[in-house]
Amino acid sequence: MKREGLRMRAIGFLGLVLGILVWALGNNPVFAQGNLPPVRTLGFGYVESVVFSPDGRYLAVGTRGGSSVQLIETSSWQVIRTFEGHTLAVTSVAFSPDGRLLASGSRDRTIKLWEVATGREVRTLKGHTWDVLSVAFSPDGRLLASGSGDNRVKLWEVATGREVCTLEGHTHWINSVAFSPDGRLLASGSWDRTIKLWEVATGREVRTLTGHGDWVRSVAFSPDGKLLASGSRDGTIKLWEVATGREVRTLKGHTNWVYSVAFSPDGRLLASGSADATIKLWEVASGSLVRTFSHTYPVTSVAFSPDGRPLASGSCGRYESDRGCVQGEIKLWDVATGSLVRTLAGHTDWVLSVAFSPDGRLLASGSQDGTINLWEVATGSLVRTLEGHADRVYSVAFSPDGRLLASGSEDNTVKLWDVATGREVRTLDGHALYVLSVAFSPDGRLLASGSGDHTIKLWDISDLLGR
Repeated sequence: MKREGLRMRAIGFLGLVLGILVWALGNNPVFAQGNLPPVRTLGFGYVESVVFSPDGRYLAVGTRGGSSVQLIETSSWQVIRTFEGHTLAVTSVAFSPDGRLLASGSRDRTIKLWEVATGREVRTLKGHTWDVLSVAFSPDGRLLASGSGDNRVKLWEVATGREVCTLEGHTHWINSVAFSPDGRLLASGSWDRTIKLWEVATGREVRTLTGHGDWVRSVAFSPDGKLLASGSRDGTIKLWEVATGREVRTLKGHTNWVYSVAFSPDGRLLASGSADATIKLWEVASGSLVRTFSHTYPVTSVAFSPDGRPLASGSCGRYESDRGCVQGEIKLWDVATGSLVRTLAGHTDWVLSVAFSPDGRLLASGSQDGTINLWEVATGSLVRTLEGHADRVYSVAFSPDGRLLASGSEDNTVKLWDVATGREVRTLDGHALYVLSVAFSPDGRLLASGSGDHTIKLWDISDLLGR
Protein backbone atom coordinates (compact mmCIF):
# COMPACT_ATOMS: atom_id res chain seq x y z
CA MET A 1 0.00 0.00 0.00
CA LYS A 2 2.78 2.39 0.91
CA ARG A 3 4.72 1.70 -2.27
CA GLU A 4 1.62 2.15 -4.40
CA GLY A 5 0.93 5.48 -2.73
CA LEU A 6 4.45 6.63 -3.47
CA ARG A 7 4.16 5.43 -7.06
CA MET A 8 1.00 7.42 -7.62
CA ARG A 9 2.50 10.49 -5.99
CA ALA A 10 5.56 10.25 -8.24
CA ILE A 11 3.36 9.92 -11.33
CA GLY A 12 1.18 12.81 -10.23
CA PHE A 13 4.21 15.02 -9.55
CA LEU A 14 5.75 14.10 -12.87
CA GLY A 15 2.49 15.08 -14.58
CA LEU A 16 2.60 18.48 -12.87
CA VAL A 17 6.21 19.09 -13.81
CA LEU A 18 5.75 17.92 -17.38
CA GLY A 19 2.60 19.96 -17.87
CA ILE A 20 4.69 23.12 -17.45
CA LEU A 21 6.81 22.24 -20.50
CA VAL A 22 4.53 22.15 -23.61
CA TRP A 23 4.25 25.88 -24.22
CA ALA A 24 7.45 26.63 -26.10
CA LEU A 25 6.45 24.67 -29.15
CA GLY A 26 3.82 27.26 -29.97
CA ASN A 27 6.24 30.18 -29.96
CA ASN A 28 7.24 29.68 -33.58
CA PRO A 29 4.87 28.93 -36.45
CA VAL A 30 7.48 26.88 -38.31
CA PHE A 31 7.52 23.23 -37.32
CA ALA A 32 9.65 20.51 -38.84
CA GLN A 33 7.81 17.62 -40.38
CA GLY A 34 7.96 13.99 -39.34
CA ASN A 35 8.74 12.34 -36.07
CA LEU A 36 11.16 13.94 -33.65
CA PRO A 37 13.53 11.41 -32.10
CA PRO A 38 14.24 11.81 -28.40
CA VAL A 39 17.58 13.30 -27.45
CA ARG A 40 17.95 10.23 -25.29
CA THR A 41 15.94 7.81 -23.23
CA LEU A 42 16.71 8.00 -19.55
CA GLY A 43 16.22 4.53 -18.16
CA PHE A 44 16.37 4.36 -14.39
CA GLY A 45 14.10 1.49 -13.48
CA TYR A 46 11.23 2.69 -11.34
CA VAL A 47 11.17 6.50 -11.17
CA GLU A 48 10.00 7.68 -7.73
CA SER A 49 10.39 11.44 -8.14
CA VAL A 50 11.41 14.07 -10.68
CA VAL A 51 11.77 17.81 -10.30
CA PHE A 52 13.12 20.74 -12.31
CA SER A 53 15.41 23.25 -10.66
CA PRO A 54 13.84 26.69 -10.11
CA ASP A 55 15.68 28.18 -13.12
CA GLY A 56 14.92 25.20 -15.35
CA ARG A 57 18.60 24.40 -15.95
CA TYR A 58 18.49 20.98 -14.34
CA LEU A 59 16.21 18.01 -13.94
CA ALA A 60 16.71 15.72 -10.96
CA VAL A 61 15.42 12.15 -11.04
CA GLY A 62 15.18 9.90 -7.99
CA THR A 63 14.93 6.17 -8.58
CA ARG A 64 13.85 3.05 -6.79
CA GLY A 65 16.11 0.44 -8.35
CA GLY A 66 19.23 2.54 -8.72
CA SER A 67 19.16 4.09 -5.26
CA SER A 68 20.54 7.23 -6.83
CA VAL A 69 19.69 10.69 -8.12
CA GLN A 70 20.49 11.60 -11.70
CA LEU A 71 21.19 15.26 -12.47
CA ILE A 72 20.40 16.20 -16.04
CA GLU A 73 21.57 19.46 -17.60
CA THR A 74 18.69 20.76 -19.69
CA SER A 75 20.88 22.70 -22.14
CA SER A 76 22.17 19.40 -23.50
CA TRP A 77 19.87 16.91 -21.77
CA GLN A 78 22.88 14.93 -20.77
CA VAL A 79 23.21 13.29 -17.40
CA ILE A 80 26.04 15.39 -16.02
CA ARG A 81 26.38 13.47 -12.79
CA THR A 82 24.89 10.78 -10.65
CA PHE A 83 24.51 11.38 -6.94
CA GLU A 84 25.30 8.05 -5.36
CA GLY A 85 25.36 7.18 -1.73
CA HIS A 86 21.87 6.05 -0.83
CA THR A 87 21.60 2.31 -0.29
CA LEU A 88 17.89 2.00 -1.03
CA ALA A 89 15.32 3.68 -3.27
CA VAL A 90 15.20 7.47 -3.48
CA THR A 91 11.58 8.36 -2.77
CA SER A 92 11.65 12.15 -3.09
CA VAL A 93 13.86 14.95 -4.36
CA ALA A 94 13.59 18.72 -3.95
CA PHE A 95 15.65 21.71 -5.03
CA SER A 96 16.25 24.59 -2.66
CA PRO A 97 14.49 27.81 -3.73
CA ASP A 98 17.76 29.27 -5.06
CA GLY A 99 18.55 26.04 -6.93
CA ARG A 100 21.98 25.63 -5.32
CA LEU A 101 21.17 22.53 -3.29
CA LEU A 102 19.32 19.32 -3.92
CA ALA A 103 17.77 17.22 -1.17
CA SER A 104 17.00 13.54 -1.58
CA GLY A 105 14.98 11.34 0.78
CA SER A 106 15.38 7.58 0.71
CA ARG A 107 14.08 4.29 1.97
CA ASP A 108 17.51 3.90 3.59
CA ARG A 109 16.14 6.32 6.23
CA THR A 110 18.46 9.19 5.34
CA ILE A 111 18.29 12.53 3.58
CA LYS A 112 21.26 13.72 1.58
CA LEU A 113 22.06 17.31 0.64
CA TRP A 114 23.98 17.76 -2.59
CA GLU A 115 25.69 20.80 -4.11
CA VAL A 116 24.16 21.11 -7.55
CA ALA A 117 27.05 22.99 -9.18
CA THR A 118 29.71 20.44 -8.24
CA GLY A 119 27.80 17.29 -7.36
CA ARG A 120 29.47 17.22 -3.99
CA GLU A 121 27.60 15.54 -1.18
CA VAL A 122 27.33 18.30 1.39
CA ARG A 123 26.15 16.01 4.14
CA THR A 124 23.89 13.14 5.11
CA LEU A 125 21.06 13.82 7.51
CA LYS A 126 20.46 10.84 9.76
CA GLY A 127 17.85 10.37 12.41
CA HIS A 128 14.76 8.77 10.91
CA THR A 129 14.21 5.13 11.83
CA TRP A 130 12.05 4.30 8.81
CA ASP A 131 11.70 5.25 5.15
CA VAL A 132 11.85 8.97 4.39
CA LEU A 133 8.73 9.54 2.29
CA SER A 134 8.85 13.28 1.55
CA VAL A 135 11.16 16.28 1.72
CA ALA A 136 10.38 19.98 1.30
CA PHE A 137 12.39 23.18 1.59
CA SER A 138 10.94 26.18 3.37
CA PRO A 139 10.13 29.16 1.11
CA ASP A 140 13.31 30.97 2.22
CA GLY A 141 15.44 27.85 1.79
CA ARG A 142 16.80 27.93 5.32
CA LEU A 143 15.04 24.80 6.55
CA LEU A 144 14.28 21.37 5.22
CA ALA A 145 11.34 19.26 6.40
CA SER A 146 11.22 15.49 6.08
CA GLY A 147 8.29 13.14 6.67
CA SER A 148 8.84 9.47 7.39
CA GLY A 149 7.29 6.08 7.93
CA ASP A 150 8.59 6.34 11.48
CA ASN A 151 5.64 8.68 12.10
CA ARG A 152 7.93 11.68 12.60
CA VAL A 153 8.66 14.95 10.87
CA LYS A 154 12.14 16.38 11.19
CA LEU A 155 13.24 19.94 10.61
CA TRP A 156 16.84 20.45 9.52
CA GLU A 157 18.98 23.59 9.26
CA VAL A 158 20.16 23.58 5.67
CA ALA A 159 23.31 25.67 6.23
CA THR A 160 24.73 23.33 8.88
CA GLY A 161 22.80 20.10 8.52
CA ARG A 162 21.86 20.35 12.15
CA GLU A 163 18.64 18.67 13.19
CA VAL A 164 16.63 21.56 14.55
CA CYS A 165 13.96 19.35 16.02
CA THR A 166 11.91 16.23 15.64
CA LEU A 167 8.20 16.73 15.38
CA GLU A 168 6.55 13.79 17.08
CA GLY A 169 2.92 13.01 17.56
CA HIS A 170 1.66 11.14 14.51
CA THR A 171 0.97 7.46 15.04
CA HIS A 172 1.18 6.36 11.42
CA TRP A 173 3.08 7.10 8.22
CA ILE A 174 3.49 10.71 7.20
CA ASN A 175 3.04 10.82 3.46
CA SER A 176 3.26 14.55 2.89
CA VAL A 177 4.67 17.71 4.40
CA ALA A 178 3.97 21.24 3.20
CA PHE A 179 5.03 24.69 4.31
CA SER A 180 2.47 27.48 4.44
CA PRO A 181 2.90 30.23 1.82
CA ASP A 182 4.68 32.48 4.31
CA GLY A 183 6.82 29.63 5.62
CA ARG A 184 5.78 30.10 9.22
CA LEU A 185 3.83 26.87 9.56
CA LEU A 186 4.25 23.31 8.44
CA ALA A 187 1.37 20.94 7.81
CA SER A 188 1.74 17.18 7.89
CA GLY A 189 -0.90 14.69 6.80
CA SER A 190 -0.93 11.14 8.03
CA TRP A 191 -2.58 7.78 7.79
CA ASP A 192 -3.42 8.21 11.47
CA ARG A 193 -6.38 10.34 10.29
CA THR A 194 -4.92 13.60 11.57
CA ILE A 195 -3.24 16.72 10.29
CA LYS A 196 -0.69 18.42 12.44
CA LEU A 197 0.28 22.08 12.27
CA TRP A 198 3.75 22.92 13.46
CA GLU A 199 5.36 26.28 14.22
CA VAL A 200 8.46 26.32 12.08
CA ALA A 201 10.43 28.83 14.17
CA THR A 202 10.22 26.72 17.33
CA GLY A 203 9.28 23.26 16.11
CA ARG A 204 6.36 23.43 18.49
CA GLU A 205 3.24 21.50 17.61
CA VAL A 206 0.68 24.22 17.32
CA ARG A 207 -2.08 21.68 17.33
CA THR A 208 -3.39 18.45 15.96
CA LEU A 209 -6.34 18.67 13.66
CA THR A 210 -8.51 15.69 14.45
CA GLY A 211 -11.92 14.65 13.40
CA HIS A 212 -11.54 12.67 10.23
CA GLY A 213 -12.71 9.09 10.52
CA ASP A 214 -10.24 7.70 8.03
CA TRP A 215 -7.01 8.52 6.21
CA VAL A 216 -6.39 12.12 5.28
CA ARG A 217 -5.91 11.86 1.54
CA SER A 218 -5.28 15.49 0.62
CA VAL A 219 -4.50 18.85 2.17
CA ALA A 220 -4.40 22.28 0.58
CA PHE A 221 -3.62 25.75 1.88
CA SER A 222 -5.82 28.56 0.61
CA PRO A 223 -4.05 31.08 -1.65
CA ASP A 224 -3.69 33.56 1.22
CA GLY A 225 -2.55 30.85 3.64
CA LYS A 226 -5.32 31.54 6.14
CA LEU A 227 -7.20 28.28 5.72
CA LEU A 228 -6.32 24.66 5.31
CA ALA A 229 -8.64 22.18 3.61
CA SER A 230 -8.40 18.44 4.10
CA GLY A 231 -10.18 15.69 2.21
CA SER A 232 -10.52 12.24 3.65
CA ARG A 233 -11.42 8.69 2.89
CA ASP A 234 -14.26 9.20 5.39
CA GLY A 235 -16.14 11.21 2.75
CA THR A 236 -15.80 14.61 4.43
CA ILE A 237 -13.87 17.81 3.89
CA LYS A 238 -12.71 19.86 6.81
CA LEU A 239 -11.80 23.53 6.79
CA TRP A 240 -9.30 24.63 9.39
CA GLU A 241 -8.32 28.13 10.47
CA VAL A 242 -4.57 28.13 10.16
CA ALA A 243 -3.95 30.93 12.67
CA THR A 244 -5.80 29.16 15.46
CA GLY A 245 -6.03 25.56 14.30
CA ARG A 246 -9.75 25.81 14.86
CA GLU A 247 -11.92 23.52 12.79
CA VAL A 248 -14.05 26.04 11.01
CA ARG A 249 -16.43 23.35 9.90
CA THR A 250 -16.87 19.94 8.43
CA LEU A 251 -18.28 19.83 4.96
CA LYS A 252 -20.54 16.82 4.73
CA GLY A 253 -22.48 15.56 1.83
CA HIS A 254 -20.31 13.15 -0.07
CA THR A 255 -21.21 9.50 0.36
CA ASN A 256 -17.87 8.09 -0.68
CA TRP A 257 -14.18 8.94 -0.61
CA VAL A 258 -13.14 12.52 -1.23
CA TYR A 259 -10.31 12.20 -3.70
CA SER A 260 -9.32 15.83 -4.03
CA VAL A 261 -9.91 19.35 -2.77
CA ALA A 262 -9.07 22.55 -4.61
CA PHE A 263 -9.52 26.23 -3.88
CA SER A 264 -10.72 28.51 -6.64
CA PRO A 265 -8.10 31.01 -7.91
CA ASP A 266 -9.49 33.76 -5.67
CA GLY A 267 -9.83 31.45 -2.68
CA ARG A 268 -13.53 32.10 -2.25
CA LEU A 269 -14.76 28.66 -3.27
CA LEU A 270 -13.68 25.11 -2.63
CA ALA A 271 -14.40 22.23 -4.96
CA SER A 272 -14.31 18.60 -3.89
CA GLY A 273 -14.42 15.59 -6.17
CA SER A 274 -15.60 12.24 -4.96
CA ALA A 275 -16.08 8.60 -5.83
CA ASP A 276 -19.78 9.19 -5.21
CA ALA A 277 -19.99 10.64 -8.73
CA THR A 278 -20.42 14.24 -7.57
CA ILE A 279 -18.51 17.46 -7.31
CA LYS A 280 -19.48 19.72 -4.48
CA LEU A 281 -18.88 23.43 -4.50
CA TRP A 282 -18.52 25.06 -1.11
CA GLU A 283 -18.44 28.70 -0.07
CA VAL A 284 -15.25 29.07 1.91
CA ALA A 285 -16.36 32.07 3.99
CA SER A 286 -19.49 30.39 5.30
CA GLY A 287 -18.80 26.72 4.68
CA SER A 288 -22.19 26.42 3.04
CA LEU A 289 -22.71 24.00 0.22
CA VAL A 290 -23.31 26.18 -2.77
CA ARG A 291 -24.41 23.27 -4.88
CA THR A 292 -23.72 19.75 -5.98
CA PHE A 293 -22.75 18.95 -9.51
CA SER A 294 -23.82 15.44 -10.34
CA HIS A 295 -22.54 12.85 -12.72
CA THR A 296 -23.98 9.41 -13.14
CA TYR A 297 -20.64 7.77 -12.57
CA PRO A 298 -17.45 8.60 -10.62
CA VAL A 299 -15.83 11.92 -11.45
CA THR A 300 -12.41 11.33 -12.95
CA SER A 301 -11.22 14.93 -13.25
CA VAL A 302 -12.15 18.45 -12.20
CA ALA A 303 -10.71 21.78 -13.28
CA PHE A 304 -11.39 25.44 -12.53
CA SER A 305 -11.00 27.81 -15.44
CA PRO A 306 -8.28 30.46 -15.07
CA ASP A 307 -10.82 33.11 -14.04
CA GLY A 308 -12.58 30.68 -11.71
CA ARG A 309 -16.00 31.07 -13.30
CA PRO A 310 -16.65 27.85 -15.22
CA LEU A 311 -15.89 24.50 -13.66
CA ALA A 312 -15.32 21.45 -15.82
CA SER A 313 -15.68 17.83 -14.78
CA GLY A 314 -15.08 14.63 -16.68
CA SER A 315 -16.83 11.30 -16.28
CA CYS A 316 -18.81 8.62 -18.08
CA GLY A 317 -22.23 9.52 -19.43
CA ARG A 318 -23.58 6.10 -20.34
CA TYR A 319 -22.44 2.74 -19.04
CA GLU A 320 -23.46 -0.70 -20.22
CA SER A 321 -22.79 -3.78 -18.13
CA ASP A 322 -21.54 -5.83 -21.05
CA ARG A 323 -19.55 -3.10 -22.81
CA GLY A 324 -18.53 -0.70 -20.08
CA CYS A 325 -18.62 3.04 -20.69
CA VAL A 326 -19.98 3.77 -24.16
CA GLN A 327 -20.22 7.54 -23.87
CA GLY A 328 -17.90 9.87 -22.07
CA GLU A 329 -19.07 13.26 -20.96
CA ILE A 330 -17.80 16.60 -19.73
CA LYS A 331 -20.02 18.90 -17.79
CA LEU A 332 -19.48 22.65 -17.71
CA TRP A 333 -20.87 24.38 -14.65
CA ASP A 334 -21.43 28.08 -14.06
CA VAL A 335 -19.75 28.63 -10.72
CA ALA A 336 -21.51 31.96 -10.15
CA THR A 337 -25.03 30.59 -10.59
CA GLY A 338 -24.51 26.89 -10.04
CA SER A 339 -26.29 26.03 -13.23
CA LEU A 340 -25.21 23.34 -15.61
CA VAL A 341 -24.16 25.29 -18.65
CA ARG A 342 -24.08 22.23 -20.84
CA THR A 343 -23.00 18.66 -21.20
CA LEU A 344 -20.37 18.00 -23.81
CA ALA A 345 -20.96 14.57 -25.29
CA GLY A 346 -18.78 13.38 -28.07
CA HIS A 347 -16.42 10.82 -26.66
CA THR A 348 -17.35 7.18 -26.85
CA ASP A 349 -15.65 6.16 -23.61
CA TRP A 350 -14.55 7.60 -20.25
CA VAL A 351 -13.18 11.14 -20.20
CA LEU A 352 -9.87 10.77 -18.40
CA SER A 353 -8.63 14.36 -18.33
CA VAL A 354 -9.83 17.91 -18.87
CA ALA A 355 -7.82 21.12 -19.17
CA PHE A 356 -8.66 24.74 -19.86
CA SER A 357 -6.54 26.83 -22.21
CA PRO A 358 -4.63 29.64 -20.46
CA ASP A 359 -7.16 32.25 -21.64
CA GLY A 360 -10.10 30.05 -20.64
CA ARG A 361 -11.63 30.11 -24.10
CA LEU A 362 -11.06 26.45 -24.95
CA LEU A 363 -11.37 23.17 -23.11
CA ALA A 364 -9.47 20.04 -24.08
CA SER A 365 -10.64 16.58 -23.08
CA GLY A 366 -8.69 13.35 -23.40
CA SER A 367 -10.58 10.10 -23.50
CA GLN A 368 -10.30 6.38 -23.23
CA ASP A 369 -11.62 6.31 -26.81
CA GLY A 370 -8.21 7.51 -28.00
CA THR A 371 -9.27 10.99 -29.10
CA ILE A 372 -8.91 14.55 -27.83
CA ASN A 373 -11.79 16.96 -28.25
CA LEU A 374 -11.40 20.74 -28.31
CA TRP A 375 -14.46 22.63 -27.10
CA GLU A 376 -15.38 26.31 -27.21
CA VAL A 377 -16.18 27.19 -23.62
CA ALA A 378 -18.47 30.15 -24.43
CA THR A 379 -20.80 28.12 -26.65
CA GLY A 380 -20.01 24.51 -25.78
CA SER A 381 -19.53 23.73 -29.46
CA LEU A 382 -17.07 21.07 -30.49
CA VAL A 383 -14.33 22.90 -32.34
CA ARG A 384 -12.65 19.73 -33.56
CA THR A 385 -11.66 16.21 -32.68
CA LEU A 386 -7.97 15.39 -32.74
CA GLU A 387 -7.55 11.84 -33.97
CA GLY A 388 -4.39 9.85 -34.35
CA HIS A 389 -3.72 8.03 -31.11
CA ALA A 390 -4.30 4.29 -31.30
CA ASP A 391 -5.35 3.94 -27.67
CA ARG A 392 -6.64 5.87 -24.65
CA VAL A 393 -5.40 9.39 -23.95
CA TYR A 394 -4.26 9.72 -20.36
CA SER A 395 -3.31 13.39 -20.23
CA VAL A 396 -3.74 16.65 -22.08
CA ALA A 397 -2.00 19.96 -21.46
CA PHE A 398 -2.03 23.34 -23.14
CA SER A 399 1.16 25.27 -23.65
CA PRO A 400 1.24 28.48 -21.57
CA ASP A 401 0.54 30.60 -24.65
CA GLY A 402 -2.31 28.28 -25.66
CA ARG A 403 -0.97 27.60 -29.14
CA LEU A 404 0.06 23.98 -28.63
CA LEU A 405 -1.56 20.97 -27.03
CA ALA A 406 0.33 17.90 -25.91
CA SER A 407 -1.28 14.51 -25.35
CA GLY A 408 0.10 11.32 -23.82
CA SER A 409 -1.42 7.96 -24.69
CA GLU A 410 -1.50 4.25 -24.00
CA ASP A 411 -0.26 3.79 -27.58
CA ASN A 412 3.19 4.67 -26.16
CA THR A 413 3.38 8.01 -27.99
CA VAL A 414 3.18 11.72 -27.34
CA LYS A 415 1.48 13.89 -29.90
CA LEU A 416 1.82 17.62 -30.41
CA TRP A 417 -1.11 19.50 -31.92
CA ASP A 418 -1.53 22.99 -33.39
CA VAL A 419 -4.53 24.30 -31.45
CA ALA A 420 -5.52 26.88 -34.09
CA THR A 421 -5.77 24.36 -36.92
CA GLY A 422 -6.02 21.00 -35.17
CA ARG A 423 -3.07 19.82 -37.22
CA GLU A 424 -0.91 17.10 -35.74
CA VAL A 425 2.50 18.72 -35.61
CA ARG A 426 4.26 15.45 -34.93
CA THR A 427 4.29 12.17 -33.08
CA LEU A 428 7.07 11.45 -30.62
CA ASP A 429 7.86 7.74 -30.68
CA GLY A 430 10.20 5.76 -28.49
CA HIS A 431 8.45 4.68 -25.32
CA ALA A 432 7.87 0.97 -24.90
CA LEU A 433 4.75 1.40 -22.76
CA TYR A 434 1.95 3.89 -22.14
CA VAL A 435 2.74 7.59 -21.68
CA LEU A 436 1.16 8.82 -18.47
CA SER A 437 2.21 12.46 -18.50
CA VAL A 438 3.79 15.19 -20.60
CA ALA A 439 5.25 18.58 -19.72
CA PHE A 440 7.41 21.42 -21.00
CA SER A 441 10.53 22.82 -19.36
CA PRO A 442 10.16 26.33 -17.93
CA ASP A 443 11.88 27.90 -20.97
CA GLY A 444 9.84 25.77 -23.36
CA ARG A 445 12.86 24.37 -25.19
CA LEU A 446 12.39 20.83 -23.94
CA LEU A 447 9.56 18.38 -23.69
CA ALA A 448 9.56 15.55 -21.17
CA SER A 449 7.37 12.48 -21.21
CA GLY A 450 6.93 9.94 -18.41
CA SER A 451 5.97 6.37 -19.15
CA GLY A 452 5.09 3.02 -17.67
CA ASP A 453 8.24 1.65 -19.35
CA HIS A 454 10.19 3.06 -16.37
CA THR A 455 11.75 5.86 -18.41
CA ILE A 456 11.50 9.58 -18.92
CA LYS A 457 12.22 10.79 -22.42
CA LEU A 458 13.58 14.26 -22.99
CA TRP A 459 13.01 15.86 -26.39
CA ASP A 460 15.05 18.85 -27.57
CA ILE A 461 12.62 21.01 -29.53
CA SER A 462 14.80 24.13 -29.76
CA ASP A 463 15.46 23.56 -33.48
CA LEU A 464 11.75 23.47 -34.14
CA LEU A 465 11.37 26.82 -32.47
CA GLY A 466 14.17 28.45 -34.42
CA ARG A 467 16.26 28.92 -31.28
